[in-house]
Amino acid sequence: MRAVRCERYGDPDVLEVRELPDPVAGPGEVLVGIEAAGVNFPDVLMVADKYQLSIPVPFTPGAEFAGRVLAVGDGVTTFAPGDAVMGGSFLGGFANRIVLPEAMLAPVPEGLDMAGAAAFGLTYRTAYHSLVTTAAMKPGEWVVVLGAAGGVGSAAVDIATRLGGKVIAAAATPDRLEVGAELGAVAGIAYGSEDLKQRIKDITGSGADVIIDPVGGVYAEQAIRAGAWGSRYVTVGFADGAIPRIPMNLLLLKGVTLKGFDMRTLPEHQPEALAAGEQALAQLIAGGLRPHVSRTYALAEVPQALEAMRTRLVRGKIVIDTTR
Repeated sequence: MRAVRCERYGDPDVLEVRELPDPVAGPGEVLVGIEAAGVNFPDVLMVADKYQLSIPVPFTPGAEFAGRVLAVGDGVTTFAPGDAVMGGSFLGGFANRIVLPEAMLAPVPEGLDMAGAAAFGLTYRTAYHSLVTTAAMKPGEWVVVLGAAGGVGSAAVDIATRLGGKVIAAAATPDRLEVGAELGAVAGIAYGSEDLKQRIKDITGSGADVIIDPVGGVYAEQAIRAGAWGSRYVTVGFADGAIPRIPMNLLLLKGVTLKGFDMRTLPEHQPEALAAGEQALAQLIAGGLRPHVSRTYALAEVPQALEAMRTRLVRGKIVIDTTR
């Protein structure tokens, strides 16, 4: 099989496509022929050895994918060869084959093609559970989404709008606000040139009720200071590269709740929320939700795709077509 390999840490150009032995499904496992894989900012961090967890080299990056079942191991009852599936694997997605336990796969929802399914799994689940499971967002609330042009950010704008939130899309530059506007944001803030705190207060009057932050850095504290009393702030990543240090007196003065969300821990700690989220997301897909896939790259173009992610050139979601 063909796979993109990280054999030394560095910028995305260290990645190369290699020929590896075809994997075989063991008991309880499923062999999937990957057709599309989603690109996420943590992929860039892992290759640079700047992620929260250091991944020993060599490894194949890529955390989410969609494809068709090629074979199943003994004891597998949920899937059969030919089934369209999507999954999350933390590693191994930038390849044309992968073996995973049966429980780590799900059927591709009706209405999504392979690219859409690959773009959906991690970002839309993260966005939904950040908003609903973690922040308990209610219809009519002011929701600020930082990094609104990125994968998780654009998904959060999309879902929050569909759930009745009044969404403010915040991104680094004015041109990156276009995605949020297309997805239903009622206002936009270019925090690279505008005062994020003041603009949130100007737009909302009383402050934001919910803040979803995949960016971190200096913008986290600014957004928290612009929250209404009793607001909920949820961190889902640090695309800015800097982990913020929040003054604890803000919690006391504003009654704000600070929470973090990591999709990897949800199945273990909140399996009932995971199941409820799958049903809710299926309803949203049936209602017309589709991931915003802005560009597709070939497998050999993974370095270019990750470089676009690293330099903030991505709008919405980018996908790797692993069949070419």
